[in-house]
Amino acid sequence: MKLTGSQIVLECLKAEGVDVMFGLPGGAILPFYQTLPEYPEIRHILVRHEQGAAMAADGYARSTGKVGVCIATSGPGATNLVTGIMTAHMDSVPIVAITGQVPRAMIGKDAFQESDVTGITLPITKHNYLVMDTRELPMVIKKAFHIARTGRPGPVLVDIPKDVQQEEVEFEGYPEEADLRTYSPVAEVDPAEVKKAARMIDQAKRPIIIAGRGVNISRAHGLLQELAEKAQIPVITTLLGIGSFPGRHLLSVGMPGMHGVAWATLAIDEADLLIGIGMRFDDRVTGDPNLFAHRAKKIHIDIDETEISKNVKVDLALVSDVNKVLGALNPLVKHNTHPEWVECIDRWRREHPSLAFRETEDLLPQFILKHLNEETQGDAIVVTGVGQHQMWAAQHFCFEKPNRFITSGGSGTMGYEVPASMGAQVGNPDTTVWAICGDGGFQMTMPEVLTMVENNIPVKLVIMNNGTHGMVRQWQELFYNKSYVATLFQTPDFVKLAEAFGCKGLRITEKDQVVPAFHQAMKHDGPVILDFVVRAVENVYPFIPPGGSRASMEEDPNVSVAMG
Repeated sequence: MKLTGSQIVLECLKAEGVDVMFGLPGGAILPFYQTLPEYPEIRHILVRHEQGAAMAADGYARSTGKVGVCIATSGPGATNLVTGIMTAHMDSVPIVAITGQVPRAMIGKDAFQESDVTGITLPITKHNYLVMDTRELPMVIKKAFHIARTGRPGPVLVDIPKDVQQEEVEFEGYPEEADLRTYSPVAEVDPAEVKKAARMIDQAKRPIIIAGRGVNISRAHGLLQELAEKAQIPVITTLLGIGSFPGRHLLSVGMPGMHGVAWATLAIDEADLLIGIGMRFDDRVTGDPNLFAHRAKKIHIDIDETEISKNVKVDLALVSDVNKVLGALNPLVKHNTHPEWVECIDRWRREHPSLAFRETEDLLPQFILKHLNEETQGDAIVVTGVGQHQMWAAQHFCFEKPNRFITSGGSGTMGYEVPASMGAQVGNPDTTVWAICGDGGFQMTMPEVLTMVENNIPVKLVIMNNGTHGMVRQWQELFYNKSYVATLFQTPDFVKLAEAFGCKGLRITEKDQVVPAFHQAMKHDGPVILDFVVRAVENVYPFIPPGGSRASMEEDPNVSVAMG
């Protein structure tokens, strides 16, 4: 049968099982939008800014494991997706971005709202396509979704000229397989290397695991727990690996790195074997790579060969899907115990209580997040922006399940929390979603609150209102002699703003108001903005300066620490 290019794209999306997409129309993508009413099974959520579309698709993908979809027009519409695409690329999130393009005859002529979006996004996508032949649309869409979700996931962009969307061609159905002969995303596990890894684990006296987002992506949580329990190996989880190992497990150590817990830093420094699983030895984790785990042999398990020894030289690499590797490795590892090592880490916890709560009259973000953690008991999805509130949330929330903590890691995208929480809520309608926001980041993407109201997306938004870009202010205090340039700002009345958007707003200024405010928010059937007026000057501890090591770790000077 003959269909237009727009109909073909929507038939393909339907065949892929796409049930929702986030977008904003414009001239070059209008044929696609005019076809949308023919496909009521695909929900479209109209965002206020294309950046919100990409980040909502990202939050949807991280929280569901499905491919997120976002739509934009050509030119500024397409370029407004770029920050969200980069965010997904840095954190290995599967999204497909579909953009309109000027008609084929106008490409390269500086036509109105023309941009070379495939050129612009080449470094921040797994792959991208400019479709110049309408008949190629089914295979291109098939390839886009296959590439986005397989191997190390990531974003794929499909740019479709306006006249390709309008042209009628014969549609022979959606391909069953993607024709990608040169694309082999998953290497086979090398049995000889797996045996070497098992021997190294058996011989270790002070082993440690660092689990990253790759464990969440590959759904290898059970296998990770099996390995840790069988060989009694303590487990550290990176910022994006939070939830890959139960937070309350006796072998759970916490988060490493720049703002990680002190005992995780000490454990890495003293370990004789470090097993990195689905993590990339990011600079925020390692600090000085020459001093990182310098006493330890290192095993790296990762699906992406380019990550091996890129930042930290390793002794043994197992390049494949984490699920495959652990499935082969676990039976070979012997049952073991390391009571002295586990007790050593527990002693460091007691000696370095840098996350302990001190009594203050002021309302502190840590106090708020501690109580929100107690109220939710891990039975919620928590989405954060980037900055101090992000680190405090990572430190003080405890997650027993994967994909419950969602945040921008590699790109550190401020404003991520509002649209990403919206996407997570759409993908998980029966789960409460809390967006932990900085007052600066919230203002970057706050128009998407109106999108939530319009679509009855009941996210609960917690704003840490301190009138400053807190993490930047902290760095200015520590490294720039307290020269607070361009970090203090005026905030709007967030309660009045909530009312203007048509949602519930509450202002909280006292500690005894915190828990009742959470209860009110949870009872309200719709989005809620909670404006927590917190102390402006408060630093995140522990803190290891960029390029630092254990020796340069700073702990909270207001908390008693017995240095070990």
